[in-house]
Amino acid sequence: MKHILTFLLCILPQVLLAGQIRLKDLVEFDGVRGNDLVGYGLVVGLNGTGDGIRNAPFTEEIMSNILERLGVNVTGEQFRPKNVAAVLVTATLPPFARSGSQIDVSVAAIGDAKSLLGGTLIMTPLKAADGDIYAVAQGQIIAGGASAEGDAASVIQGVPTSGSIPSGGRIEREISFELNSLNTIRLALRSPDFTTAGRIEKVINGEFGKRVAVMQDAGTVALSVQAANMRSAAHLIGRIENLAVEPEQRARVVVDQRSGTIVMGQDVRISRVAVSQGNLTLRIQEAPIVVQPNPFAQGETVVVPRSEASITEEPGLQMAEVDEGSTLSEVVAGLNALGVSPRDMIDILKSINAAGALHADFIVN
Repeated sequence: MKHILTFLLCILPQVLLAGQIRLKDLVEFDGVRGNDLVGYGLVVGLNGTGDGIRNAPFTEEIMSNILERLGVNVTGEQFRPKNVAAVLVTATLPPFARSGSQIDVSVAAIGDAKSLLGGTLIMTPLKAADGDIYAVAQGQIIAGGASAEGDAASVIQGVPTSGSIPSGGRIEREISFELNSLNTIRLALRSPDFTTAGRIEKVINGEFGKRVAVMQDAGTVALSVQAANMRSAAHLIGRIENLAVEPEQRARVVVDQRSGTIVMGQDVRISRVAVSQGNLTLRIQEAPIVVQPNPFAQGETVVVPRSEASITEEPGLQMAEVDEGSTLSEVVAGLNALGVSPRDMIDILKSINAAGALHADFIVN
C-alpha cells in the first residue's frame, strides 16, 4: 500500500500539469531575440553545374574581385568556367552570441546554376540591417536535392540549387545589448490572448507572493525587476521561464486545399445544420469520321468532326443532419457521418462557414 501511495504521489504533479506549457515556450522576452544576416558570395568546385557567365555577368565580376584580392590579375582575360556560382548567404545571429561562436548558414543560387552539390563557399561577409559585418561564412555546402541530365531527358529531386553549411559561419562582432541594465522586462506573447496574459500575470505574482507582473494588453506582460527584489533581469528571467501556464487559444479550422489536410482545434463548435453533397460529371467524346471521294472522282479526303457530350449526376448523398457538436470528437463524428472524402469535406466546411454555423476562424492555405 505504501509503494502504491508513493507511485501516485510521483505521477500526480504530471496529471495536474496536463495542458500546461512552460512560460518560455509561450512568450518572447524583451530584447532576447536573433538578428538576420545576409551576404553575397561565390561557390566553387561545382562539376560543370555552375552559372553561365553570359547569363550571370555578376558571377564573373565577383570572381574577378576575389582573384585580384588574392594577387591574381585577370583584367582583360577571357575565362568561362562552369564550376562557379553566385549565391546569397543567410543566417541568424542568436541572442547573446559572442565573438568566435559558430552559427549555421543557408546558401541559395541566384544565377542559372543547375546544382550546388559538391560546392564550397568562399569566405563571405554577412551583414545585418545596419550595414555592418557581424559574421563570416565559409565551408562545404550540403545541398538538399539531386539532379541528373541526359541527352534527351533530365530528372531533378528536391532543390539542388540551395543548401546549408552547419556551423559554417563564425561571429566576428557582437551586438551591444545589456540585459542587466533593464529595470522592466516585457513578455511578448507569441499568440496574443487576454485570458492567457491574465493567467501569466497571476502565475508570476503567485510565484513571488506580491505584485511583480502587470498585464498591459493581450500580447504584453510587464515585469518589474525592483519589485521582484532580484539581483538582475537575468536572474528574474531564470526564475520565471519554467513556470507552467495553461494557454487559451481561439478556435480555428485550418485547411490545405493542395494536400486535402484539415486541422481543427479542440474548441471548434458547429451549430445544427443539414448538409447534402453531390457530384456532376461532364463527359465529351470526340469521334471524327474520315470521308473519302469515290474512285476516279476528283476530290479530297475530308475529316468530319463528330462529338458526343453528356452530363451525368452521381447518386448523391441524402440530406444529412449534423447535430450541434459540444466537443471536437462529436464535430468530427458528425462530419464523418456524411461519408465524403477529405477534399469534399473542405467544400462542406466552407459552406457551413458561409452559412454562419461554423464558430471558429476558418483559414484556407
